[in-house]
Amino acid sequence: MTETALTKMKDRPSNGVMKKLTILGLCALCLAQTACVNVTAPDKPIVINLNISVTQEVVYRLDGQAKNLIQSQPGIF
Repeated sequence: MTETALTKMKDRPSNGVMKKLTILGLCALCLAQTACVNVTAPDKPIVINLNISVTQEVVYRLDGQAKNLIQSQPGIF
């Protein structure tokens, strides 16, 4: 054999390496063909019904002196 033929034989991957590369290529091909998920917007608008009841109770207490002052001078406030 010539020197260039020997060099080519040495640079050539072994049979086991070729099998591994082939299997790896097939796995990559299979992974590339996985299913897709499509998301589309609904035709009708989304309606959210919120039944909220808000009640507020204000409780105030006046000191006896303040109450008497307001009653005696109603124009103070």
